[in-house]
Amino acid sequence: MDDLVTLATSRPWAALTRARAVLAGRPGPHDASVAHQAAGIVLRDYGDVAPWKFLCGVADRHRTAFHGTGDPNIESFEPRQPIDYAPFGDQKAVFATSDPIWAMFYAVVDRNRYDITLNNGCIILLDASAPPHYYFSISRGALQHRPWRTGYVYLLPAEGFVEQAPGPYAGGVARVPQLASPVPVKRLARLQASPGDFPFLTHIRGHDDERLAEYAQAVMAAAPWPE
Repeated sequence: MDDLVTLATSRPWAALTRARAVLAGRPGPHDASVAHQAAGIVLRDYGDVAPWKFLCGVADRHRTAFHGTGDPNIESFEPRQPIDYAPFGDQKAVFATSDPIWAMFYAVVDRNRYDITLNNGCIILLDASAPPHYYFSISRGALQHRPWRTGYVYLLPAEGFVEQAPGPYAGGVARVPQLASPVPVKRLARLQASPGDFPFLTHIRGHDDERLAEYAQAVMAAAPWPE
């Protein structure tokens, strides 16, 4: 218990989650005092805000990698070979992102119960002060069923991850905050995320699976979304 206050500055979400669990269990005076102090530090620094805002605050303050999934029981992430035709994605690795909103999309889309393809990403222009550009799309046939779930955003240490190199985008240069680690990565903490926590839930589009290449080309050219 005595390390909980220190944890509040190094791993704030883990500390807040642990403090709330302690307080829910009717602790003794000492443990309750420590838990209240730790929770107070986190809420003072970050506020009792929406999960995506909290995670963005963590990303602004600490070098952190984020990974979204429906699995609540991951202690260590193992490298896997995905089906991805993009050069960076075509490698055996643990994949994550430095953008927590992008990770939250993977947390709330239920690919276990539904047959879904994804077309999504986060693009950050290097020569402008504009905010990140997000696009989120799933199979059109699945979208009508609202295939959402309560999932989890895992916070991982950024050390050992390599970020995708910047590339051309709509006549300029942009980076995609995708990260890859060739070795296993142990989790730091996790945050539960419900569909309503995802700020772009109502902006998720539907696409035709056989036209994925067409959508990808439109995105990279900053062209209108193919209808």
